Amino acid sequence: MAAKSTLKIKGKAKPSKGSSSSSSSSASSKYKVFKDWTNWSLQKAKVATHYGFIPLIIIIGMNSDPKPHLFHLLSPV
Repeated sequence: MAAKSTLKIKGKAKPSKGSSSSSSSSASSKYKVFKDWTNWSLQKAKVATHYGFIPLIIIIGMNSDPKPHLFHLLSPV
């Protein structure tokens, strides 16, 4: 069974008084959120691909021109 992944969004850090450090912390915060969302979406895509590939092949096979029976699609011969 695939492990569930949860995306925890933390609040933004309080900006410090220095303008250069606040912009760098804001940029790193945005980068971290972007990285978290990217990882989360790639994990979801991986699970969808894992469980959806074989049914997709069966559906494509059933919609082909000579219309095979389901048994012929699932048999290894």
